[in-house]
Amino acid sequence: MSDKANVQKVVPYAESKLSKKEQIAAMFNDIAFRYDFLNHFMSMGIDVLWRKKALRQLKTLQPKQMLDVATGTGDFAIMANRLLQPDHITGIDISEGMLRFGQEKITKLGLENKITLQAGDSETITFPDRTFDAITVAFGVRNFENLEKGLSEMCRVLKPGGKLVILEFSNPTVFPIKQLYNLYFRYITPLLGKWIAKSQAAYSYLPDSVKAFPQGQVMCNILTNTGFQSVTCKTLTFGICSIYCATR
Repeated sequence: MSDKANVQKVVPYAESKLSKKEQIAAMFNDIAFRYDFLNHFMSMGIDVLWRKKALRQLKTLQPKQMLDVATGTGDFAIMANRLLQPDHITGIDISEGMLRFGQEKITKLGLENKITLQAGDSETITFPDRTFDAITVAFGVRNFENLEKGLSEMCRVLKPGGKLVILEFSNPTVFPIKQLYNLYFRYITPLLGKWIAKSQAAYSYLPDSVKAFPQGQVMCNILTNTGFQSVTCKTLTFGICSIYCATR
């Protein structure tokens, strides 16, 4: 089975008749109220360092207009605003529940004029060609129903010379990190999800989706085939996470 087929086959609710996209939206609506807490708790806060390292890839570019795809509750967009100080960031997501929590944070921080969150699908981005200087995606591309279509859309709305930065989980290969990682992700993560977010299905989906997602050179090849150039992959924390960078 191809990587594309594997990614599309992995869904949160195996018995559901809904499409993967619809299931993802429903899943994130269900866990939105605990999403930020669980991210930081389960990664012991290291996810914050991963995000900072990813955003540093855009420092020299100094983007003015940014798009944050699968923005969720806006954490990455808020951090990008602080570290990069662009003119404006637009965040899109298919989960209304996540966006609602994100908007509350943005309003509380007084960032309404700097960050706009709106419902949006990565596979049909409702912006003209060559709109953005930079596009970011943190822990979202493995949830795309059609990975190539989503990447092609991001390439379309990126300005020539603009940069895409993707932060995504990956599978470590070094002993004993690989074994510990698999143990934690396979058995402990679903229990924490059930206990804290009341959703074991969502946090059982997490390790399955990471395992099925194309990684390393395979992902780099997909980015190249969807129109990107100068594609690189940098692994973090023994390969638990990866930063993919690409330009148009």
